[in-house]
Amino acid sequence: MKVVLVGYGKMGKEIEKILISRGHEVIGKATDAAPLNQEMVSSADVAIDFSTPDSVLDNIEFLLNNKIPAIVGTTGWNSSYDKVKASLKEKDGALVHASNFSIGVNLFFKLNEQLAKLMHQYTDYSPSITEIHHTEKIDAPSGTAITLADDLIKNYKELTDWYCTLSEKNSQEDNNLEIKALREHDVKGTHIIEYKSAIDTISIQHEAHNRTGFALGAVIAAEWIQNKKGIFTMKDVLQLS
Repeated sequence: MKVVLVGYGKMGKEIEKILISRGHEVIGKATDAAPLNQEMVSSADVAIDFSTPDSVLDNIEFLLNNKIPAIVGTTGWNSSYDKVKASLKEKDGALVHASNFSIGVNLFFKLNEQLAKLMHQYTDYSPSITEIHHTEKIDAPSGTAITLADDLIKNYKELTDWYCTLSEKNSQEDNNLEIKALREHDVKGTHIIEYKSAIDTISIQHEAHNRTGFALGAVIAAEWIQNKKGIFTMKDVLQLS
């Protein structure tokens, strides 16, 4: 498999290691200094994008125009999802997107859904989400926390939306789920879901020890998307739907 890496920071370098270890070839590395171009993708089987929220939509459009399947781990473009989906359908493209490609996190997503279905009938418990990341992380809350919040809300009928004091959605209302976003030195990513009552707390937690899980999941998605058309998530890749 011939792969173009879009974004070559810490994640891009980790993905490159795993690609090579699995017998794949990195044929291009797109960065701000060397952006995507026709020559870079001319023989590519797939592109893996861990770039920036400012560039990801242009990257996706370029890859769709050039018939290159895209694995997109960049977050911060949720508001443009319908536009991307329509463009992908028009151009008969292929894309896997995820707020988090880690297999463990995607199992955690499923566990979160099941716990919310169980807990919503016990109104003495109030749910909340806490996410902790490194101080260099740009967006808050994390894309993973937003996915957790959206899935929890879908299965917990008393809640209608989420809020986070560090985001534009910072309005606290009785029927809003709180996401606490904390930034600490050299934290790879921790997500905690708590249900608190006056007498006890029920919680589940996922803690990443390094970036390998994220990178491996992205490579697995790149291998999976070959010869497919449509827009997919890691639930499709891991058959967790």
